Amino acid sequence: MEALVIHGAGDLRVETLADEAPGPGQLGVRVRCGGICGSDLHYVQHGGFGTVRVTQPMVLGHEVAGVVDAVGAGVDPARVGQRVWLYLAAFGNPYGTAAEYSVVPQERAVPLPDGVDFDLGANLGVPALTAHRCLYADGPVDGRTVLVAGGAGAVGHFAIELARAAGATVIATVSSPEKAALATAAGAHHVVNYRSGDPAGRIRAAAPDGVDRIVEVALADNLALDVAVAAPHASIVTYAADAKQPTLTVRDLMTRNLVLRFMMLYTVPPDALARAVADVSAALAAGSLTPLPAHRFTLGDAARAHDAVQGGAVGKVLIDV
Repeated sequence: MEALVIHGAGDLRVETLADEAPGPGQLGVRVRCGGICGSDLHYVQHGGFGTVRVTQPMVLGHEVAGVVDAVGAGVDPARVGQRVWLYLAAFGNPYGTAAEYSVVPQERAVPLPDGVDFDLGANLGVPALTAHRCLYADGPVDGRTVLVAGGAGAVGHFAIELARAAGATVIATVSSPEKAALATAAGAHHVVNYRSGDPAGRIRAAAPDGVDRIVEVALADNLALDVAVAAPHASIVTYAADAKQPTLTVRDLMTRNLVLRFMMLYTVPPDALARAVADVSAALAAGSLTPLPAHRFTLGDAARAHDAVQGGAVGKVLIDV
């Protein structure tokens, strides 16, 4: 098989590897379409993500959709031929998804409902599960008001769709008319361009009592806005990090008993991850989730695919296999 193999920071190669047979509790998936996410960039640029390091050559990629074609001991043989989407494929596993074939623990291969195409399945593995954790880490969102920062991004897109499907009122912030159209199409009730006018005033106009849950992509840049529009006892949940450090206005956070939560999908509690997988699967089956605009590459164009993610491509970067 052809595969995108990382040997360490900055060392990414397309190589020909033998198909690996699945071991006990594993299954093999013939890849149809894979996604590139922000954590993949961290692997390439820094040799890992947080405490998760590249200690041996490994196939890059966490997200994919494909078809099961082999199972290991202890896995139901009836899964052969099943259409699936994968999540966290490369976490603690040398066989990621940027390849023609991937071997993963069986629980990380989730049935893809009939009628859902592989493109949408390849969108889900990191963004949709991250969005779910941001929304639900502090309780239900039905009847609540949710603010999604970066509503045109991959996590933002699924946060809007999952929150809307759950019965929340959704406000999204964006930086351009093009991104506003995407957030509106995803189902945001209100869309605010944070680069013009008075974004806090417009969010407050849509949510006079404040917002209850904030899904945050740029904490350092947006914390002042988040605090300005948060309702008492609201939660601000951030899932991304950059070099810029936030300045905490501790008194403002204390006064309204706000929760400032940080999350990383790798270390989400197992029960919360299982619920996220179940809820995303139910939303798929109900037709509540849609794919982002696709930027398509081949395995041989992997460098350009990574450049597209790094450059902030609006939509989802996919690798066709």
